[in-house]
Order: sequence, then structure tokens, then C-alpha cells
Amino acid sequence: MKGIGAVLIDIDGVLTVSWKALPGTVAAMERLRAAGLPLVLVTNTTSRTRAAVAGRLAGEGFPVGVDDILTAPAVTAAYLREHHPQARCRLINSGEVGEDLAGVTLVGAGAGADDAGRDGPEVVVLGGAGEAFGYPALNSAFRDLQRGARLVAMHRNLYWRTADGLELDTGAFLPGLERAAGVEATVTGKPAAEFFATALAHLGVPAGEALMVGDDIESDVLAAQRCGITGVLVRTGKYLPETHRAADGTPDHVLDSFADLPGLLGPG
Repeated sequence: MKGIGAVLIDIDGVLTVSWKALPGTVAAMERLRAAGLPLVLVTNTTSRTRAAVAGRLAGEGFPVGVDDILTAPAVTAAYLREHHPQARCRLINSGEVGEDLAGVTLVGAGAGADDAGRDGPEVVVLGGAGEAFGYPALNSAFRDLQRGARLVAMHRNLYWRTADGLELDTGAFLPGLERAAGVEATVTGKPAAEFFATALAHLGVPAGEALMVGDDIESDVLAAQRCGITGVLVRTGKYLPETHRAADGTPDHVLDSFADLPGLLGPG
């Protein structure tokens, strides 16, 4: 392929599953590095900080550092600092990512509010699903939204793949919360166009010179293509043939694995 000057790469399901490198992915990234191709790892992972993600990937042998990682929590923090400065935010998330939420005022589950909403959370922030997404937490968020709090979600992913199989994620709960409270969430991670714009700015390339590799046809690939980025779907991770067939669009390219990417890009 000619004209590709940088690569955006999803992590979970593309490079790793349950943080273990998929076959051939380390070697493929080493080839991209050897070719001098700029890259950024873009992930909706909400359970680890950028530093923790970089450390875990480096431990698997990937040639990456913290500056190569762009996460949904980091982008969410930037959004909150710009659009809701000093707002009291209640975070519902399975994972400790406080380090990447610098400048955001977080209040705990015990932060109450009177009937007018005074002193209660002004923004409800949904991260990744898991043990934290129990009935008490979601019902508390529902009440905050009824009192006028804004709703921000780091992503709408329905599920992700672990070593034990597919598991439900935030997108399985978010529509019900929106409908019950009569609100619409602002989504900050993939597939939000702003997320891809942030990644392109990080790389310093226009959309037409970038390529996005992902296992989620909607949030990774088609969302990137709508932004003018070349999309590559890989048949690993959460990839399902029926989801591929039912998608609203067609990926620019489909590969069996990220390990095949250097071959698509050409010699190097």
C-alpha cells in the first residue's frame, strides 16, 4: 500500500487477549518499527492506566512506551477538563485509572444530594463494565441523572474477549440507563470522531495517510473509515463472522491477524 504514513492499532483482541500476545504480533510490530512507521495504540481499555498498559505490553515483548498509548480514560479526562471544568464527577468503572484522570474531581458513591441535586455529582462517568456495574451503582447513577447530572461514557462496546470467552461490557447497560433517565450519553472513546482526531494529532498525519487496525468492525474499523482513515479488520479477538456480515459497511481490508499487516503494507 502506498501513501500510508502512520498506523493506529487497537490492543485488546488485536495484539493481545487477556494481555497475552497473539501469535506473530510482536514480530509484526517490530517490522513496523524497523520500517520507521509512526504508530499509536488506541484502546477503549478502562481497567489500566497508560503507564500500566505500556508496561504490560513491553513485558510481552512489544516495542512500545507510554507515549505510544492513547486510552479512553485519558481522552475522557481531556474532555471533562475542557467541557466540565471543576465538575463533581461520579465514576463507575471496573479498574483503577485515577492516574489518567488528573484534573478531574471524582466523588465517591457516598456523595449524596438533596432533591434539587445540590452537592451531588454533576457528571456521571461510565468506564468499563465488570463488578462495579452492579444494580446499586447503576441505580445511583440513574438517580443522579434524574437530578440533572450529565452522562459521559468512555465507550459503547457491547462485549470484549477474554481468555474465558466473550464478556459483557458497558454498551450492554448504557442504552437502558439512557432510556430510563431520558438522556443521551456523550461518548469519548472509540467510535467517537474526536477520539480518532486526537490520535491523528498525536501522530501528526492527516486522516488520508493513516490506517486503523481493529477487531471491532463498528467501533474500530467503520468508525475510522468515516473519519477518512483506511480501515483494516482482523479476524481475532471479538471478531465474529455474523457481526461482520451484519455490519453497516465494508472494511477497506480484512486480515486473519495483525501478524499479516506488514505484508499488506508492503516491503519494509
